[in-house]
Formats: sequence, structure tokens, C-alpha cells
Amino acid sequence: MPVRMIVGAFILNSGMSKLKGGDEAAEQTHATAKTAYPFLESRNPREFTRMLGTTEVALGTALLLPLVPSVVAGAALTAFSSGLVGLYLRIPGMREPGDLRPTQQGIGLAKDSWLVGIGTSLVLEEIGRARAERCARRR
Repeated sequence: MPVRMIVGAFILNSGMSKLKGGDEAAEQTHATAKTAYPFLESRNPREFTRMLGTTEVALGTALLLPLVPSVVAGAALTAFSSGLVGLYLRIPGMREPGDLRPTQQGIGLAKDSWLVGIGTSLVLEEIGRARAERCARRR
């Protein structure tokens, strides 16, 4: 639960900030996203940022609420953070040439790889727990 709480609070805060941000922040967020994911070019920057912020609020809330199963919250976190890691991998200048190591500029995005690990761990832990319970019932 502590991992879910800290990650959930961080993502919830990020989403709230995006929802409160102005047009300049929306333009910046959209510009970064469309660099990595060109299909987002046609999206309105304000609409895109509002949708992203809403997604982050929903994900952060799911992580914070213990009634949401860890396997569900973890799968959602893994999917969302995989998109963030995609930014790191696709945006020029974030990595050292020919390497996965981040440049100074890329460190902020490289840290999102931790979220993939946390989400995957939540899913695997829950699957392992369910498997152990099934085995215990068979005995």
C-alpha cells in the first residue's frame, strides 16, 4: 500500500496541475507528446492536456483507493507509464547517442521507467498471491 499511495499522490498531483494549467502549459505538453507520437498532431492542445490530466487524476485515485485491486491499478499504471517511457525513447536528445542512458535533459523522463517497474510489480505480486491462495485451498 505505501507504494500505491506515494505513486498515486504523485500522479494525482500531476493530473490536477494539468487540469489547472493554462494554454501555454497545454501547448508545451502537447508539443512534447506530438514529438514522440505524431498521430497526436491533429489534437487540440487544450483538449489533449485536459484528457491527459483527467486520465492522471483517475489513475492516481485508483492507486490511492484500496478497494481497487492491485492487479487493476498496477495494470493501469503499467500501461500509462509505458507511454511515458515512449516519450523518453522517442524524443531526440533525451538519451546518449546509441545508448539507453539519459542525457541531463532526459533524466526527468527516464525516471518514468520506475513507474513501469512499480506497476508490473503490483500486477505480479497480486498474481502470485492469487496463485498461492489457490494452491493452499487445494491442500
